[in-house]
Amino acid sequence: MQLAPHRIPPEPSWRKPAGMIGMILYIAVYALIIAVLADFIIGWPKLLQAAAYLVAGIAWIAPLKPLFLWMNTGKWRTK
Repeated sequence: MQLAPHRIPPEPSWRKPAGMIGMILYIAVYALIIAVLADFIIGWPKLLQAAAYLVAGIAWIAPLKPLFLWMNTGKWRTK
């Protein structure tokens, strides 16, 4: 079994810290929006409330995909 040759790690990119700050800001704003909407959702039937919070709990992930891609590759889209 041969070991992989020693590789020098690439230079750290400024995109990762910038992306992490962007993620934290995005999640904070998203949470505030959901908290404001909670005042309206609380009057809904319980099953509808559960569905709304389930959707809100999953929906925040999708907009982060391009950000993760940019952080790792420097591009916003794959080709």
